[in-house]
Amino acid sequence: MRRILFVDDEPKILQGLQRMLRPMRHEWEMSFTESGEQALAFLAERPFDVVVSDMRMPGMNGAQLLTQVRLNHPHVVRIILSGYSDYDLIFKSVGPAHQYLSKPCEAETLKLTVNRACALRDLLSNESLQLLVSQMQSLPSLPSLYHELLEELQSPGVTLKKVGEVIARDLGMTAKILQMVNSAFFGLRRQISSPAEAVSLLGLETVMTLVMTIQIFSQFSSTLSRGFSPEALYDHSMRVAMCAKQVALAQGEAIDLANDAFTAGLLHDVGHLVLAANMPESYGRLLALVRANELPFDDCERQVFGATHAEIGAYLLGLWGLPNAIVETVAFHDQPRACQVEGFSALSAVHIANALEHELHAQCDLCGSTKLDEEYLTRLGINDRVAVWRAGCFQNTQLAAA
Repeated sequence: MRRILFVDDEPKILQGLQRMLRPMRHEWEMSFTESGEQALAFLAERPFDVVVSDMRMPGMNGAQLLTQVRLNHPHVVRIILSGYSDYDLIFKSVGPAHQYLSKPCEAETLKLTVNRACALRDLLSNESLQLLVSQMQSLPSLPSLYHELLEELQSPGVTLKKVGEVIARDLGMTAKILQMVNSAFFGLRRQISSPAEAVSLLGLETVMTLVMTIQIFSQFSSTLSRGFSPEALYDHSMRVAMCAKQVALAQGEAIDLANDAFTAGLLHDVGHLVLAANMPESYGRLLALVRANELPFDDCERQVFGATHAEIGAYLLGLWGLPNAIVETVAFHDQPRACQVEGFSALSAVHIANALEHELHAQCDLCGSTKLDEEYLTRLGINDRVAVWRAGCFQNTQLAAA
């Protein structure tokens, strides 16, 4: 049973939550408290899986509370539920909160958000990795792209289009900007999977504040695993993204699905970033093991970390509230048959693109030996399209190299 702690200084709000969530009492063990101080006392006494806090409270606001929760109880999923649109408070919660919901919030929305965040733990069962990922506030960016973004934002001729183009080329920036734009604070009625569209919707002033003042992006540190090349990972991810979009369009899919495939392709190996940036010595052992053995790449990952980069990446992006299509694709891009999604999807496009990209760049240490899942393609009735996809991906690779 999940343990959920709700924090709000207004008793009527808490009473309303209790009434609204009464049907969940057989699945959730719920506690309610009226202040951040009381919430911390509750957390000191017993474990909780999720904390759902109001933003503006006397004494200790929601951002301050979740900062303390992150430091002292980092395994807890941290959610802001607030009716205020004070941008100063919103910006302060960017780091400590995993997700952001707005009042009034329907019971089904709250239920889905909490259950989805908790269900991801079943995907990533390694508790030490859960702890690592839940504490992360950003993903590292390539220094060249990070500095290019800063220069663009400080340029007199800065435009949303140029800023969006820089962010869309970087894994870490894309993941973080999508976390922000998909939060309920910005009042959008649909999930956004395009980083360029996210920048456009947030607006230049908000993006500048997030980057220049709140510093939601970070750079790779100088401490990296021997043999790990961020540039190689980024090049591979961009090629997969381009190829995935090409595959989706070649199948006659709608542009929205093709754009989802591009973003999911860009982020499919984001778990590598998590491991290389936070566990460089262990990641170095992984690369050495891969080079020295004939074992499948995911077997080597489980031997070193007890989990795969796909599981780790999906856990992070799911915690951050990115669209389901992207999280599912990251989780299952190497084993699409394990996903319950029927029909051609962004997952299909990324799996195909990733396998074909490995064929073209077999020397990539991070690529492993991913191959096309013939049974999966046969189930979809598209196994006769491989030659068309291969030609399209090869053409995209040639264009990217040029």
